[in-house]
Amino acid sequence: MQGLWRTDGRVEDPALESLRANLARGPLGVRVVRPRIPGARPRFEPTTAAFPVEYSEIDAAAVLAWADEQASLPVNPEHGPGWRLTCARLGDGGTVLSLVCSHVVADAQGLSAAIAAALQGVTAAALQGVTAAALQGTAEPDGGLTGGSTAADMRDAAQLAGRVTAGTACAVAGLVVSGRRRAELRRFLHAGDKMRSETTILSETPCHSPVTAVLDVDAEQWDTAAERACGTANSLFLSVVAESARRDGESRPLTISVPMDLRPHDNSASTANSIAMVEVNISPQDTVADVRAASRAAFSSPSMTSPAGFPEEMLQLVPDRVAHALTGNPGERDVLCSNIGPLPDVLASVGDHRTTGITTRAVHPGVVTSRTRLSAYLSKFGGRYTLALESLDSPGRAALLDRVEGVLLRHGLSARNW
Repeated sequence: MQGLWRTDGRVEDPALESLRANLARGPLGVRVVRPRIPGARPRFEPTTAAFPVEYSEIDAAAVLAWADEQASLPVNPEHGPGWRLTCARLGDGGTVLSLVCSHVVADAQGLSAAIAAALQGVTAAALQGVTAAALQGTAEPDGGLTGGSTAADMRDAAQLAGRVTAGTACAVAGLVVSGRRRAELRRFLHAGDKMRSETTILSETPCHSPVTAVLDVDAEQWDTAAERACGTANSLFLSVVAESARRDGESRPLTISVPMDLRPHDNSASTANSIAMVEVNISPQDTVADVRAASRAAFSSPSMTSPAGFPEEMLQLVPDRVAHALTGNPGERDVLCSNIGPLPDVLASVGDHRTTGITTRAVHPGVVTSRTRLSAYLSKFGGRYTLALESLDSPGRAALLDRVEGVLLRHGLSARNW
């Protein structure tokens, strides 16, 4: 994950060193620890280890190129700091900050929550262990953020094995009596073969390097356009991205992978990866209202999960190679649309300097082949929606911007690109 944060002045070194120290003591300050007992799940333990802030001087027009470079710098939640803060002073007098963290540590909302906590000087301990359930499929640390014990690992391994054994027995019994479940399992196996075949084709086909773009759209303008089209801000987002991703002359429906936030409403400050994935199919003739209806149906349907009632936790008990073979890239579809939502108001300034732009996005260093041709992230802050894009299907940033701005214009929207 990467957060990009622009200000109207040159943020001084002491303010950034303070921010770095607060981030290290906050919810990002964790490392993944392997369990002592086979079958137990990895867990988080606190750490204040952090990379030093790196500084650059760049032209204002080079912000995204610089941001892409920062996204490729290594972070490692197990063997080294899982996050990294860097700073570029702009030729026009502004500042841009990049905060990159492993997706193991936080998702986009979790990353923005961690920045908000650091700005307010809130430590992980004060947050009362908001990272306790940080990884989907990881054990909760004993006593919040303290390290686990052999007894805790044994308890977790026994509980996990019990759930997997019982769940697998029920799933096998279901296959015997249910034709629907047998068909579901066949579809899953067929989809896996198809995905591996598509991956092979992709690996043999020349592919563009990732191309990124970030655009700001007035929030009132966006919401008005969505209402005019009998949709919502989210369905307009999906429509715009699907139109931008559709190749010229392509008539088949595009399958959109959409993350769904599972956080309780009273725990919005959690940095936990707390999402499920659903899919929405969008055809060329679909209106924003059609996309709204399809999205509503998708969110009320079961999310992407293991087939035929088999427990997801079984992946924790098999070797990594087997788990990878069973799952491949389970959320990979034609397009990814992640609506991050409103960002915390406290991000409106850093030190004495006003925020002039902010966005969060997922980045994929080194990935040049994927079924997902376009990934898009929408956030709202300061009266603007910010649309961050990463394309594997565009020859360059100018071409991507031209296509997206053309789609926005058809919806009556104008944008300012970064």
